[in-house]
Amino acid sequence: MGGKKKLNLKQMERQQEKKDEEEKEKKKKEKAGPPKEKRQLSILPPDMNDKVAGELKRMNVLTPYSVATKFNIRISAAKDFLEQLEEKGTIHMVSGSHSIKIYKVD
Repeated sequence: MGGKKKLNLKQMERQQEKKDEEEKEKKKKEKAGPPKEKRQLSILPPDMNDKVAGELKRMNVLTPYSVATKFNIRISAAKDFLEQLEEKGTIHMVSGSHSIKIYKVD
């Protein structure tokens, strides 16, 4: 008559596996702890001093992303910073397109 049908063995196994996976995911979320803090990005590029010059010389290739992550600045500020360094003659452009430019230290 009415009511829920009896599940076969395969269906019961799948249901149990799904339940186990959900419990594992729940435990992982609990272990993860609080979310990471977002760090404030600076809008201004760093001042060119010996420390910054040393960091740039150690980097094989300079891209806006690598400079932005290294000095904790925005990518737009990193692009401007690299263009300023190129004008000064500190670095030169190796390759580039309309979206990304790759620089190397002289």
